[in-house]
Amino acid sequence: ATRVGDVLYLSGCLGNVPGKMELVPGGMEAEARQTMENIKSVLTENGLTFDHVFKATVMMADMKKWADFNKVYVTYFSPDRLPARSAFGTNGLALGAQVEVECMAYCGK
Repeated sequence: ATRVGDVLYLSGCLGNVPGKMELVPGGMEAEARQTMENIKSVLTENGLTFDHVFKATVMMADMKKWADFNKVYVTYFSPDRLPARSAFGTNGLALGAQVEVECMAYCGK
């Protein structure tokens, strides 16, 4: 992540096992959960929470799995505090991942 002014920009996060270049087993929901946990770790290291996230970009290898991803994704945010989000299908994510999420979080007061 890189902070510029009052914004923390998180690079695309995958559902990899922390500290390893391998994805968690278990399919889309497991990958989605680990992706969000990896984002949570970066936010926490920077004194932030998901309430600070104002924009997310979701890249998926198969858009037909959107519902599986979204079922997990929404649990990380307050229902009245969902960030703006865009999503698109892509060809060939790192490590053969099914999903990658990048986001921006507000660091100001």
